[in-house]
Amino acid sequence: MAMSPPTPIRTLLVANRGEIARRVFRACRTMGIRSAAVYSEPDAGSAWSRAADLAHPLGGSSAAESYLDVDKILAAARAMGADAIHPGYGFLSENADFADACLGAGITFVGPTGAAMRALGSKVAARAAAVAAGVPVIPGIDGAGLSIEQLTAAAAGIGFPVLIKASAGGGGRGMRVVERVEDFEDAAQAAAAEARSAFGDDHLLVERYFPDSRHIEVQVIGDSHGTVLHAFERECSIQRRHQKIIEESPSPNISETQRRAITAAAVALARTVGYTSAGTVEFLVDLEGNFYLLEMNTRLQVEHPVTEMVTGLDLVSLQIQVAEGRPLPLAQADIQQHGHAIECRLYAEDPATGFLPSIGVLEQYRPPQGPGIRCDDGVESGSSITPYYDAMIAKIISFGMDRPAAIARMKVALADTVALGVTTNLDYLQAIVALPAFLAGETTTRFLERHLKGWPPPPRMSELDWLALAAFESLLGGAAGESDDSLAAAAGRWRDPWSHTEAWRNLR
Repeated sequence: MAMSPPTPIRTLLVANRGEIARRVFRACRTMGIRSAAVYSEPDAGSAWSRAADLAHPLGGSSAAESYLDVDKILAAARAMGADAIHPGYGFLSENADFADACLGAGITFVGPTGAAMRALGSKVAARAAAVAAGVPVIPGIDGAGLSIEQLTAAAAGIGFPVLIKASAGGGGRGMRVVERVEDFEDAAQAAAAEARSAFGDDHLLVERYFPDSRHIEVQVIGDSHGTVLHAFERECSIQRRHQKIIEESPSPNISETQRRAITAAAVALARTVGYTSAGTVEFLVDLEGNFYLLEMNTRLQVEHPVTEMVTGLDLVSLQIQVAEGRPLPLAQADIQQHGHAIECRLYAEDPATGFLPSIGVLEQYRPPQGPGIRCDDGVESGSSITPYYDAMIAKIISFGMDRPAAIARMKVALADTVALGVTTNLDYLQAIVALPAFLAGETTTRFLERHLKGWPPPPRMSELDWLALAAFESLLGGAAGESDDSLAAAAGRWRDPWSHTEAWRNLR
């Protein structure tokens, strides 16, 4: 039977914001596709929205009033003449009903089908698909229809510690680690309530918990012509509150034999459900080297740049080609790993206060540059960090011919990054990549607990400190020619990291 000819995409709307929106716009430019942004009221005039060829307001401030409003997104697509929508990640990216709504509106959805999302979108459904594909799963039980008493008894049968997970969840929400049977009931009720609030679904899954393990994920991509390929693995074990902050590829902790087995398992799972587009199969690897399915994310991942750096692929462009109905333009043998890449997520948050978000204006921002450095961001100096959305500022990626070279470049990149006006985790990231355990590749899911528990941030300069330095500079003649009322200006110059080098020269 003859294949349908590809349907070229002419205008692509990105139903998302921030760095991922700008990332997709960049792919559009390379492919000659017109890009279209949508933005909420707090995002009006943002750096990332200005990067698109077209932009349309959604109104509202919260995600529910803007980026999660399917009717508004589809109306914006019609208004701008968009014939395709890319969901990015988060928001509507794994919403099967949204994928179906795009199809019903005659708009190409750049992602998997709604059916594939339903087959893999919940942890329980993914577990069933994995069993059918012969992929190992963690010992556990589906809590659907079970009372708390029955679920408690089942957890005792699995053996403590156990992990309670929201079936529809992600990002650590609806998740609890329980060490003792006496604590299980309260933890299960709390997890169900959190899952109900975050996802509208309190369906729970209880699994054996491995307190010391590794989080390894495999990038896959499939087309509508029956081809499913993998682009190797990423090491994502360094997490805070079950959320990743540092990722790398290849993993320093698996052998070539394990790599072949885990990538084959990921491809088998994707092929079982006829998966198309980019997706990520996530695995837990215990310290004996056994691996088990965690879940499949039916979308592009935040950490996709490290895969792009070591394979040379443009995953967003491949997604778009697949959505147009084209076959993947390469075979598995064409995808090779070269060198090493590391990604650090720069967040507006305070590690010293339990990673609480920091809200305010990013007064000064300068991303790192240089050979082997990539920075994906959606901000600029003067951008507002609001309470409405994720607090990630940028993704800083380094590449080297081997892991030590990638780490060395990351250290320089972090040192060169300027993000002032809000509290960030920049000092924390620098502390991680300087740890001997990180240099040795000893990364597990307990890495931060083991090596940075109670981490004290370096002392921060107060306004009086800056004024004192400025006054000292003036006394030594470094501020000669300035009027007496210029002390505040001198202090401001000291706070400006671009002036520190020259200011220190003056003091010396």
